[in-house]
Amino acid sequence: QVQLVESGGGLVQAGGSLRLSCAASGTIFRINFMGWYRQAPGKQRELVAQILRGGMTTYTDSVKGRFTISGDNAKNTVYLQMNSLKPEDTGVYYCAVGAVVRPQHWGQGTQVTVSS
Repeated sequence: QVQLVESGGGLVQAGGSLRLSCAASGTIFRINFMGWYRQAPGKQRELVAQILRGGMTTYTDSVKGRFTISGDNAKNTVYLQMNSLKPEDTGVYYCAVGAVVRPQHWGQGTQVTVSS
Protein backbone atom coordinates (compact mmCIF):
# COMPACT_ATOMS: atom_id res chain seq x y z
CA GLN A 1 0.00 0.00 0.00
CA VAL A 2 1.19 3.50 -0.88
CA GLN A 3 0.59 6.57 1.24
CA LEU A 4 1.01 10.12 -0.01
CA VAL A 5 1.30 13.03 2.40
CA GLU A 6 0.94 16.54 1.02
CA SER A 7 1.95 19.77 2.68
CA GLY A 8 2.45 23.43 1.84
CA GLY A 9 -1.04 24.65 1.02
CA GLY A 10 -2.56 27.74 2.55
CA LEU A 11 -3.88 31.23 1.99
CA VAL A 12 -1.87 33.70 -0.05
CA GLN A 13 -2.51 37.01 -1.77
CA ALA A 14 -2.51 37.27 -5.54
CA GLY A 15 1.02 37.54 -6.83
CA GLY A 16 2.40 35.49 -3.98
CA SER A 17 4.07 32.09 -3.92
CA LEU A 18 3.57 28.70 -2.34
CA ARG A 19 5.50 25.46 -2.50
CA LEU A 20 3.68 22.17 -2.25
CA SER A 21 5.39 18.94 -1.25
CA CYS A 22 4.22 15.37 -1.46
CA ALA A 23 6.08 12.44 0.08
CA ALA A 24 5.25 8.88 -0.88
CA SER A 25 5.82 5.94 1.44
CA GLY A 26 4.87 2.30 1.65
CA THR A 27 5.34 -0.42 -0.91
CA ILE A 28 6.80 1.38 -3.88
CA PHE A 29 8.95 -0.46 -6.32
CA ARG A 30 9.62 2.29 -8.79
CA ILE A 31 7.79 5.53 -9.42
CA ASN A 32 7.66 6.56 -13.05
CA PHE A 33 4.96 9.22 -12.82
CA MET A 34 4.48 12.08 -10.36
CA GLY A 35 1.88 14.74 -10.83
CA TRP A 36 -0.18 17.50 -9.29
CA TYR A 37 -3.89 17.94 -9.96
CA ARG A 38 -6.32 20.51 -8.69
CA GLN A 39 -10.04 20.79 -8.28
CA ALA A 40 -11.75 24.14 -8.03
CA PRO A 41 -15.24 24.44 -6.53
CA GLY A 42 -17.82 23.21 -9.00
CA LYS A 43 -15.23 22.05 -11.49
CA GLN A 44 -13.66 18.77 -12.47
CA ARG A 45 -10.24 17.75 -11.29
CA GLU A 46 -7.57 18.79 -13.79
CA LEU A 47 -3.94 17.99 -14.31
CA VAL A 48 -1.71 20.93 -13.36
CA ALA A 49 1.72 19.43 -13.96
CA GLN A 50 3.41 16.09 -14.28
CA ILE A 51 6.97 14.81 -14.29
CA LEU A 52 8.16 11.46 -15.54
CA ARG A 53 11.11 9.54 -14.19
CA GLY A 54 13.40 10.72 -16.98
CA GLY A 55 12.64 14.33 -16.10
CA MET A 56 10.17 15.20 -18.83
CA THR A 57 7.59 17.69 -17.59
CA THR A 58 4.18 18.78 -18.81
CA TYR A 59 2.09 21.73 -17.65
CA THR A 60 -1.41 22.87 -18.28
CA ASP A 61 -1.38 26.09 -20.30
CA SER A 62 -2.72 28.30 -17.52
CA VAL A 63 0.31 27.68 -15.26
CA LYS A 64 3.14 27.66 -17.78
CA GLY A 65 5.86 30.08 -16.78
CA ARG A 66 4.51 30.35 -13.22
CA PHE A 67 4.61 26.83 -11.77
CA THR A 68 7.52 24.40 -11.65
CA ILE A 69 7.25 20.71 -10.84
CA SER A 70 10.26 18.78 -9.62
CA GLY A 71 10.87 15.37 -8.17
CA ASP A 72 13.34 13.64 -5.93
CA ASN A 73 13.36 9.97 -6.87
CA ALA A 74 15.60 9.02 -3.95
CA LYS A 75 13.09 10.49 -1.51
CA ASN A 76 9.96 9.58 -3.49
CA THR A 77 8.93 13.21 -3.17
CA VAL A 78 7.40 15.61 -5.66
CA TYR A 79 7.25 19.38 -5.35
CA LEU A 80 5.23 22.11 -6.99
CA GLN A 81 6.63 25.63 -6.81
CA MET A 82 3.83 28.08 -7.54
CA ASN A 83 4.71 31.71 -8.27
CA SER A 84 2.64 34.69 -9.38
CA LEU A 85 -0.46 33.03 -8.00
CA LYS A 86 -3.85 34.15 -9.25
CA PRO A 87 -7.31 33.81 -7.68
CA GLU A 88 -8.19 31.27 -10.38
CA ASP A 89 -5.46 29.00 -8.99
CA THR A 90 -7.63 28.44 -5.92
CA GLY A 91 -8.63 24.86 -5.30
CA VAL A 92 -7.71 21.60 -3.64
CA TYR A 93 -4.40 20.32 -4.93
CA TYR A 94 -3.79 16.60 -5.07
CA CYS A 95 -0.55 14.80 -5.74
CA ALA A 96 -0.49 11.49 -7.54
CA VAL A 97 2.15 8.93 -8.36
CA GLY A 98 2.28 5.80 -10.46
CA ALA A 99 4.55 2.95 -11.37
CA VAL A 100 3.29 3.38 -14.90
CA VAL A 101 2.88 6.62 -16.83
CA ARG A 102 -0.40 7.56 -15.20
CA PRO A 103 -1.65 8.25 -11.67
CA GLN A 104 -2.30 5.19 -9.53
CA HIS A 105 -2.12 6.53 -5.97
CA TRP A 106 -3.53 9.79 -4.67
CA GLY A 107 -2.90 12.09 -1.76
CA GLN A 108 -5.65 13.46 0.46
CA GLY A 109 -5.42 16.96 -1.01
CA THR A 110 -4.27 20.31 0.31
CA GLN A 111 -6.21 23.56 0.03
CA VAL A 112 -4.72 26.50 -1.83
CA THR A 113 -6.60 29.78 -1.60
CA VAL A 114 -5.48 32.87 -3.48
CA SER A 115 -7.14 36.11 -2.47
CA SER A 116 -7.49 39.06 -4.83
